[in-house]
Amino acid sequence: MSHIRRLSAVLVFAASLVFLPPSLLAQQPPSAPRKAAEKAASPSEVENRAEAYFNFAMGNYYEELYEGTSRSDHASLSIEHYKKAYALDPRASVIRERLAGIYAKSQRIRDAVLEAQEILTREPDNLAARRLLARIYVHTLGERSTPSGSKETVARAIEQYREIQRLDPADTDATLWLARLYRFQNDLPKAEEVLRAGLAQEPENEELLRQFTLLLLDQGRADEVIALLGKIADRSPSSELLALLGDAYVRMQEHARAEGAFSRAVELDPREPEYRRKLAQALLAQGKAEAALTQYQSLTEIEPAAVQNYLRIAEIYRQLKKLDRAEESLLRAKQRAPGSLEVIYSEALLYEAQGRLDDAIRVLTDSVAAVKVNPGSLADSRRTLSVLYEQLGRLNREAENFTSAIDAYREMLRLDTENEKRARSLIADTYRLAKDMSRALEESHKGIEMFPQDRGLQVTHALMLGENGQTDEAAKLLRSMLAQSSGDRDIYITLAQVYERGKRFDDAEQAARMAEQLAASPAENEGVWFLLGAIFERRKKFGLAEEQFKKVLHVNPQNAQVLNYFGYMLADQGVRLEEAADMIQRALTEEPFNGAYLDSLGWAYFRQNKMAEAEAYLRKAIERNRFDPAIHDHLGDVLAKSGRAAQAATEWETALAEWQRALPTELDPDRVAALEKKLAGLKHRIAQKSSSEPKPK
Repeated sequence: MSHIRRLSAVLVFAASLVFLPPSLLAQQPPSAPRKAAEKAASPSEVENRAEAYFNFAMGNYYEELYEGTSRSDHASLSIEHYKKAYALDPRASVIRERLAGIYAKSQRIRDAVLEAQEILTREPDNLAARRLLARIYVHTLGERSTPSGSKETVARAIEQYREIQRLDPADTDATLWLARLYRFQNDLPKAEEVLRAGLAQEPENEELLRQFTLLLLDQGRADEVIALLGKIADRSPSSELLALLGDAYVRMQEHARAEGAFSRAVELDPREPEYRRKLAQALLAQGKAEAALTQYQSLTEIEPAAVQNYLRIAEIYRQLKKLDRAEESLLRAKQRAPGSLEVIYSEALLYEAQGRLDDAIRVLTDSVAAVKVNPGSLADSRRTLSVLYEQLGRLNREAENFTSAIDAYREMLRLDTENEKRARSLIADTYRLAKDMSRALEESHKGIEMFPQDRGLQVTHALMLGENGQTDEAAKLLRSMLAQSSGDRDIYITLAQVYERGKRFDDAEQAARMAEQLAASPAENEGVWFLLGAIFERRKKFGLAEEQFKKVLHVNPQNAQVLNYFGYMLADQGVRLEEAADMIQRALTEEPFNGAYLDSLGWAYFRQNKMAEAEAYLRKAIERNRFDPAIHDHLGDVLAKSGRAAQAATEWETALAEWQRALPTELDPDRVAALEKKLAGLKHRIAQKSSSEPKPK
């Protein structure tokens, strides 16, 4: 109906009221019902009431117009007519209720509150006024600039909702808002009390159950949620309750049961994207990447414009090492959100997985520049830049661009006090990788001076001391941190690492055994078993080392570190060479561009007398780890055996130069002596050959 036709209808209705018989007119709204004993209205009262009707109707008309147009003149006309109506019929509280309502709708909050309070002065049990006041207080919560103002507003809202509950105990909306407000105050017992009372009246009300479930989950009471919702879901399942049940199972780390609950939710409501997302996450938590992929692919049909789904698909393909498919999905995400930082970040991760470190660094560097040009909110831009700088540092470390890595971490340090401790640890550790131990120690010491109680920085400093050959000093610092608590486990692991690097293998084993005993479950000992295996290998107790490595692989057959270390140990002994190469290849399946793993496979091929394959992998390894003396040593062996003596000598000389730069804990005197001996022998043979060759005439 057009505005003109609606206005005509209102005018006809209002005009007709004037001609109603006095006895009938006296019974019409908006006035409150009259008592039977009340005397009949006078002609002037009837006339006033008729005019009140007209103005009330016009106020309602302009209120509806305002709701459709948001024009302030419509709100003003509605207010004007309601005021006239109330002046003509002051006993009609409904007019004042509507006046307060239009004040609230048009953001004249102070006037709305005053009107509602005036109604309550005359009628304390007026539900409409209390509901309006409660809504106003709730909606203005976000506008309070001070904590004290918010607390006062919450208290007023609670007061109104408690009165509403008193007047109308069946008002579920009031129950829900009361619970939310108590949670806002962090008064969880009262929130629980209110929700339990509501559920006593409506035990299967989904919104009450949802709020109650969230309250319990916030308190870590997932087992109670499972007990409550499990029965209801069996009796009268709904998609929302099943999803909440799945959330509870996730909190309990019961991902298979979570999968079951989310699957049922998806069956009941296949078009709800959130249920599929949660199902995909539960599948991923169980290592069911292909099944999770199916769910995300379904989500692209439900939400074709949602970039996140394509990013998750790209991430899963990347983890599955299907990099071409990952690139396809990432391209779709890029088409939908070309400037998205998350898309750019995912692109950098893909480049890294493809071994294109320079491209990954370039993309993140461009992202930093883009954020600086369009920073958005200061807090958000700082957080974003902090993440980008940390990843830039990591990629530059991997590319052995240590100066650039340190520069990135220093930018992170300047930006973000929240991550200052982490940035300081990373700077110290990067100096260690660059073999600049004086700067590494300087940075780690500066960290503990600034944050003397921070355990993470103390551990970093202990590691730096250990790498510098100051094993006793490092151990003393670590032992001072032991507190007879569960946190001691990490300290013992670090202590074992320090002792192992300092070649104090008995002490290292003892510390590792202590860490092993403090594990909450055997599965937590994966890293400890690897460390023990490395300790035994360095002591040439190869059988004991193999036992530890097999323990890890029993728990996690894809553990790339152990596959590589175990395979290299066998290859270096010249035993079970096919098995050794197979294990190292499995490690490379997990990390195809890891320089240490490429070196191990090259060495295994050398032991198998496969010189071409050995050289190819060792050269790839040097591309990734150009400062590693062991790789240059291995390549020299391959070249020497292949009859390229001069090239072999160059590689061995490079290896010796890198050994001279090695940290105290990395230095292997026996290996260096052996290298010097074979280099001297090779140079002697080259010289002999050169002297025996006929001189050109």
